[in-house]
Amino acid sequence: MQTQNTKSPALTSSVLSWEICNMRCAKAGTPTWCASPEQGHLEQLESQGRHHEVVTPGPIPDGRITSSEADGAQIIDLMMLVIDVTKGMQTQSAECLVIGQIACQKLVVVLNKTDLLPEGKRQAAIDKMTKKMQKTLENTKFRGAPIIPVAARPGGPDAPETEAPQGIPELIELLTSQISIPRRDPSGPFLMSVDHCFSIKGQGTVMTGTILSGSVSLGDSVEIPTLKVVRKVKSMQMFHTPVTSAVQGDRLGICVTQFDPRLLERGLVCAPESLHTVHAALVSVEKIPYFRGSLQTKAKFHITVGHETVMGRVMFFSPTPDSFDHEPVLDSFDFSQEYLFQEQYLCPGSVPAETDRGEADSRVGQASEGRCPRQQWALVEFEKPVTCPRLCLVIGSRLDADIHANTCRLAFHGVLLHGLEDRNYAESALPALRVYKLKHKHGIVERVMDDYSVIGRSLFKKETNIQLFMGLKVHLSTGELGVIASAFGQSGKFKVHVPGGLSPESKKILTPALKKRGRAGRGEEAEQPEPVQHVALSLSFKRYVFDTHKRMVQSP
Repeated sequence: MQTQNTKSPALTSSVLSWEICNMRCAKAGTPTWCASPEQGHLEQLESQGRHHEVVTPGPIPDGRITSSEADGAQIIDLMMLVIDVTKGMQTQSAECLVIGQIACQKLVVVLNKTDLLPEGKRQAAIDKMTKKMQKTLENTKFRGAPIIPVAARPGGPDAPETEAPQGIPELIELLTSQISIPRRDPSGPFLMSVDHCFSIKGQGTVMTGTILSGSVSLGDSVEIPTLKVVRKVKSMQMFHTPVTSAVQGDRLGICVTQFDPRLLERGLVCAPESLHTVHAALVSVEKIPYFRGSLQTKAKFHITVGHETVMGRVMFFSPTPDSFDHEPVLDSFDFSQEYLFQEQYLCPGSVPAETDRGEADSRVGQASEGRCPRQQWALVEFEKPVTCPRLCLVIGSRLDADIHANTCRLAFHGVLLHGLEDRNYAESALPALRVYKLKHKHGIVERVMDDYSVIGRSLFKKETNIQLFMGLKVHLSTGELGVIASAFGQSGKFKVHVPGGLSPESKKILTPALKKRGRAGRGEEAEQPEPVQHVALSLSFKRYVFDTHKRMVQSP
């Protein structure tokens, strides 16, 4: 729920839930603050300027996140986290705090329902909860945030109206001191976050919300991108006052004609053709540290992006190992670079990716040594298309987890860098994404044919088509570089050409010793060759995940 502050009416709010936001905020001179309260009443902030309130709705029975929860925190400048002093931090309180760390810079903690504490022990209980909250905030960006006790509705909703709120004047004073006038940029294409849509008889359909970017004037054409509908602006109001234009940050009501309000509960309105629908996206991601467990490639998450929450499948990838320390880039994606496929998001202690034959790739698994890339990405493939602005916030969650369990359902967050609009993006766009898997195969030299050729085995299975590997380089453990020349027989053996020839030391190692063995049934002894020691062969190559030809590529 989002309301406007005019005459300081009481604000009724439901049980604390959490919000996800990727929007900007209100206009210069009109800061936005977020109330995230437990059950009870809160007086709205009243000061010299207008302030928008964004109030988190409560959870529905099965703990799913509603679309209204996904809209609120996207337009806040200050977050007010309201805690039931008799219960302390709950799961959704903690999730709200996590979202606050992602989407907001300022926090005020309100300890509500102090009237329910025994009068003789009230102050001690408040002090105890204050210390708990201070400890909770210690390792967050909100360390040292102000904490204030209140009784927003003494006696609860059924108490007489004569019961005066306790601590509300002090809360209003605190909020006023914490809020500053944010800077707004009116440039760019028009984009507005709509939180309510309704009809007025004889006027048309009104869409209310906050302008995220750009500006709009009377007579301009605007588009509802999810419906591909374009309408002209008939009239506009801000705080019940008619206006002829509005810019980024303004809280605005736009009236259009010939549009059914039932088609748009909440969402986005934009300049025509400025916003696009995407079927997949490339996202710069960070794991939320409170999420337990690993983030696995091919896993499904609830993806909140723009004003929608849909299911999506993820594939994680990182820079190449020599680029792990490069500065993160959060405003674009470079298709000219190569990227390394990851079985899971890399973080300290994560299990390294495995390559063929169970061999751990030491280069991929550098996270196990405490070295992780400074930036990682995910390809997110949506189960149904979404309409959202570029560079918007993306949050991945496991909302099917038990809401009453003491676990964080928020898994990762990030920035949408590039959207894939083509429905057939797998064929049209993904081949340009140069994400590769690094493959390793190991075998041994069976015997020497001549100074420039050896026969190898145990590198391929019997049924492998060795012709696909012809021309690839292999390394001998004795130091020589060879090239797979051809198959040798039908058992998976192969011939390796050594362009530089075998060194004398290598030939000595590969020269078989003669060992006498008795033949069964005879007293004679036969001499059979046996290698002095095994010489290993190693084959390494890249295979690009989205290469339709499945080519194997080796570095020069």
